[in-house]
Amino acid sequence: MVATAAASAFFPAPSPDYPAKANKHGNGSANLGAMKSKSTSGALQVKANAQAPPKINGRSVGLTTYPETAKADDSTPSPPPRTFINQLPDWSMLLAAITTVFLAAEKQWMMLDWKPKRPDMLVDPFDLGRIVQDGLVFQQNFSIRSYEIGADRTASIETLMNHLQETALNHVKTAGLLGNGFGSTPEMTKRNLIWVVTKMQVLVDRYPTWGDVVQVDTWVCGSGKNGMRRDWLVRDLKTGETLTRASSVWVMMNKLTRKLSKIPEEVRGEIEPYFLNSAPVVDEDGRKLPKLDGSNADYVLSGLTPRWSDLDVNQHVNNVKYIGWILESAPQPILETHELSAITLEYRRECGRDSFLQSLTKISGDGTEKSHEVECQHLLQLETGPEIVRGRTEWRPKERNNDAVLGEFSAESA
Repeated sequence: MVATAAASAFFPAPSPDYPAKANKHGNGSANLGAMKSKSTSGALQVKANAQAPPKINGRSVGLTTYPETAKADDSTPSPPPRTFINQLPDWSMLLAAITTVFLAAEKQWMMLDWKPKRPDMLVDPFDLGRIVQDGLVFQQNFSIRSYEIGADRTASIETLMNHLQETALNHVKTAGLLGNGFGSTPEMTKRNLIWVVTKMQVLVDRYPTWGDVVQVDTWVCGSGKNGMRRDWLVRDLKTGETLTRASSVWVMMNKLTRKLSKIPEEVRGEIEPYFLNSAPVVDEDGRKLPKLDGSNADYVLSGLTPRWSDLDVNQHVNNVKYIGWILESAPQPILETHELSAITLEYRRECGRDSFLQSLTKISGDGTEKSHEVECQHLLQLETGPEIVRGRTEWRPKERNNDAVLGEFSAESA
């Protein structure tokens, strides 16, 4: 059988003592023998030596031989049979070379400096935040996702409130004060203390849209002997425009007894180094929030119940969820023609998983003209009577382009 030069290079002749070892294991009667190469007219040819093929019923079986290219030579010892395994080349050196190349490339890749070379390069919007201003302000960026916008194609108030809550927790974590609790410090964890919000004020100048990146700054200040104030400032990362301002008051509650607690001196020693002496970003709204009931409320929605997913790690309903329940009882025409510009919430007590609630709303003003500002009073309470949250919302007319968007959505849904 005639072979090419490439074949002879891939399948070298075995060592002389290999056939003896192979015959010892019963492989001596192979059909193919050792290959000898010789050079003829500058070309490389292969001469195969093989034993006589075995016979079955008087007929020869095995590989066909061609007299013009090869003849049997009984004097040459028989090599082992050619198999797929012993015909493979030695890949170890090639694999070693490839591994060396990849390791060298990885080392060079890790040594590259990926920091922005220009100040106008886009900042990564998905980082976990950073401490700035002498360690007193925490800063984090958020990209507005498609599932965080509503019918107006802007972020919802719940989305903004979630961003505020996330930065507050990441601030505590980045400062190294996060214990085994929802924002609790190590000393708070030892005493089964947790933070609860008692008041929240939010002013929205403009809602971001899908794809916008917002920068949230947050810091804490002392608020009397038994409280702490936390403020937020939300800006458009690209333009620097202020979008939202928010201020809140927090107190401590015992996780086991569910009663409010004074701030222990050990806890105060943990958090005071991070207090920033600054005025609130939102002026205090001193107006009293009136109590609503079924007799003076314009809209009442009953049968609200928390789901398991509405609970936080402290086993009570997350405060952001209350906003959604409050707006459930707001009249539909206001939601369609106005957007929420300000909200004030006073939290009275916590809400558990087995609660049944009512949402009550009273409108201050007619709210029929798009040029009019609308104000609403709200109350979220248990159906048995105890109050959960009192609130006040202020609404401004939507811009014309938003009205056009609403008409577009109505036409599509029709």
